[in-house]
Amino acid sequence: MKTVTIIDTFGYFFRSYYALPALRNSDGFPTGLLTGFINLIDSLRREHETDYIVFALDSKGDTFRKGIYDAYKANRQAPPEDLTLQLPIAIEWIEKMGFANISMSGYEADDIIATITHLARKDGLKVRIVSHDKDLYQLIDDGVVVLYDSVKKCEIDEAGCIEKFGVNPKDFINFQAILGDSSDNVPGVKGIGQKGASELINKYHTLEAIYEDIQNAGTPRMQNLLIESKEIAFLSRELVAMRQDIIASCDWNNFNFEDKNYLACLVSEFEKYEMRQALKKAEIKKPSETPDCIIKEERKHKLSFESITLDTNEKLNSVISRLNKDTLVAFDTETTSLDTKEANLVGFSFCFDTQKAYYIPVGHSYLGVGDQVSINDAINAIKKILECKVVGQNLKFDLSLLYNRYNITEVTPYADTMILAWLTNPAKRVGLDFLAKDYFDYDMKSFSDTVKKGENFSTVSIDDATFYASEDAWMVYLLYEAINKKMDLASLSHLDSVAKTVEYPFINVLARMESIGIKVDLNKLGELKVGLSAKIELLTKEIYDVSGSEFNIRSTQQLGVVLFQNLGLKGGKKTKTGYSTNEAVLESLKDEHPIIEKLLEYREYTKLLSTYVEPLLALGTKDKSNRIYTSFLQTGTTTGRLSSKDPNLQNIPVRSELGRSIREAFVARDGYKLVSIDYSQIELRLLAHFSQDKALLDAFNSGHDIHLATAIKLFGEDLAKEKRHIAKSINFGLLYGMGQKKLSGELGISQVEAKEIITNYFQTFATAKHFLDSIEEDVKHNGYVETLLGRRRFFDYQNANGMEKAAYLREGTNTKFQGSAADLIKMSMCEIDTLIIEEKLDAFMLLQIHDELIFEVKTDKAEELSKRFAHIMENIYELDVPLECSISIGDNWGELK
Repeated sequence: MKTVTIIDTFGYFFRSYYALPALRNSDGFPTGLLTGFINLIDSLRREHETDYIVFALDSKGDTFRKGIYDAYKANRQAPPEDLTLQLPIAIEWIEKMGFANISMSGYEADDIIATITHLARKDGLKVRIVSHDKDLYQLIDDGVVVLYDSVKKCEIDEAGCIEKFGVNPKDFINFQAILGDSSDNVPGVKGIGQKGASELINKYHTLEAIYEDIQNAGTPRMQNLLIESKEIAFLSRELVAMRQDIIASCDWNNFNFEDKNYLACLVSEFEKYEMRQALKKAEIKKPSETPDCIIKEERKHKLSFESITLDTNEKLNSVISRLNKDTLVAFDTETTSLDTKEANLVGFSFCFDTQKAYYIPVGHSYLGVGDQVSINDAINAIKKILECKVVGQNLKFDLSLLYNRYNITEVTPYADTMILAWLTNPAKRVGLDFLAKDYFDYDMKSFSDTVKKGENFSTVSIDDATFYASEDAWMVYLLYEAINKKMDLASLSHLDSVAKTVEYPFINVLARMESIGIKVDLNKLGELKVGLSAKIELLTKEIYDVSGSEFNIRSTQQLGVVLFQNLGLKGGKKTKTGYSTNEAVLESLKDEHPIIEKLLEYREYTKLLSTYVEPLLALGTKDKSNRIYTSFLQTGTTTGRLSSKDPNLQNIPVRSELGRSIREAFVARDGYKLVSIDYSQIELRLLAHFSQDKALLDAFNSGHDIHLATAIKLFGEDLAKEKRHIAKSINFGLLYGMGQKKLSGELGISQVEAKEIITNYFQTFATAKHFLDSIEEDVKHNGYVETLLGRRRFFDYQNANGMEKAAYLREGTNTKFQGSAADLIKMSMCEIDTLIIEEKLDAFMLLQIHDELIFEVKTDKAEELSKRFAHIMENIYELDVPLECSISIGDNWGELK
């Protein structure tokens, strides 16, 4: 059976205009609608699914329906100017390509479509109607007439009509008569919606049958509405019913759609409007077709590449077949969301030489979208790519997407340019746009210039997506070579080993942790919310009573006036925006007025509520398993430590009772326990290892309490137990440059006494002191500090001012110890992750809080596995002192020590 395709021309153009990005050429002339139209013609030609094609157009002026009902379509607003500029061009192109376009005075395109459909059926043709107009659902006839959704690229048949509207197509006119149509100002029966209308029509099928049995037609309310609107209902049916008799006959030879490239005749038009992708579809290839942005970059830095769309499985396989396991392939995905648990794949790009990059469209959804590869074929191709030496930029995202949405699990990244750049200099930005500019002085096309605000990548035209995504893969390919070259020149080639043995395997560890999440107790969080809200309300009243007036407590300006003017408290320091009322200021005023204590409590409670309880409650409620999923940032710090965001689960309060109660809301699922394994005194052990201080080495190697051993050294055995807390403060504080002022404040002693303790400490642990001094010398003279595994953090000490120099010295020490501790725990996490996978253990790594790991382990295995995990952590690297871990097991995080 031959097929005729009927285009609801203006309907298609309007939808194309609003569905596609607002494309413009270099003169600012809009081309989005024209691009959508060309995509449609190209799609019809490539699919070979039609024998005849007709473009149905609305006539100019009023139609016969206006004479029936003057308000018909009276609510239509004038179309945007950009749309009206393109319409006559598109109509002209229809004619240039030799297609029939039909319009008749006094009638709408719908009437032409209905009439041609009627004639086609008489002549034994199948009909495909390209339209989104619901009025046309009345023409659907299974096996003969279907609507075609050009965005979703699917046919809508009788089942589709029933699924969407709840009625059969043959009853659609009567259904619309009751429901009305606000877009065309068809009134219908006011007060009866789609559900009520479909119930009535499915029972009675016609208006006549409804009114014959009005006393039983639906509810009493429906009956009254129908009686009141009887004339309007029949009027509405007359408005929505399409004429099928305005053309007597058709010579289908006038509507032939042949197997040829109709776009070739529009080449001069495409050049005129700078539609380069349309030129490609017209199979015209000239060097001048290079996009403007590439021309500019080639002139600027001699960088250029060809972006190629692979929109069929045949094209895709022809390129994929050239890859093998030794091929270096840059790979990137484009998705509908940054949440890899919910995102859909829109497309992917890859590059394996410096001249070409490829984009594979999979899930674009806009009017007139061109050919795309099926998701199954795309996933099969991705699996083949992942067998190569895959390099990406932030591969954790891509691998998480493939893991969470498409069950692709065992992937070993070959390289990640974001991580490589971060290893090269952890203080610099590592985004792709920045790296392109930094290494090549090349300006990437930005995401915000590609995707409209409020939309996602699926609405981007395939042409635009091809360049944007291919450019990403191409740049990653270039950067991999460039960064490695820079590492060699900067004597950083040893970091390639760090990347391959630790950082790249760590990508998969983090991806798995992010996908697992951690469960929260919604009841506990709900109770905390109620309790905190009540305390805040009570404190608010008490603060008003004590201050003698009502004011906005959260306004620092208003609070400053109340404290330092109304209440006359001393010590108020004015800034440009008013008095300073930060926590330090309030703490210094604690004994001056009872309002201060209440203000500090108020701030603590409001922070706990707004920063932790309410967001955690919202996130936990959103997930069906009540789990919260954080994102770990592998390159988020200069020291090498992990950071966490959305939400940040590394700074859940622990010091206050209320803070600990929030931790109690993090729980193990039924049948499991939470397990905490924490490195004990890791930074002091690293100090002993690096400094080779005999006193520290002896204390750790003998298994003594390091703080008690320090107290004995400083104060003698008789006072050691009494002074242990002082020794603990000194051990941790002096490691990071704590001075006498801070030590005196922390211990509540005089600065003279604090200075004496510090002097005595460094005399006792003289070698440790020399080593700490050597770190500062590295900062000053070498300009960098190295961690245990050789990661470097750089400091421009020579060009810094006094304040910056002091900060660099502190940061250098931080990096040495925190960075080395980060090395150890990352290696441990990789080993533990491998153990869990290889032995299929009933255990899950959930969180890393710097020196601590939290697991969820089957209850009957918690003791055994916690010891095995701790054993790995304690033996991951051979230091000159033993690494030790503390283990804690509980039902919630608050129970873990």
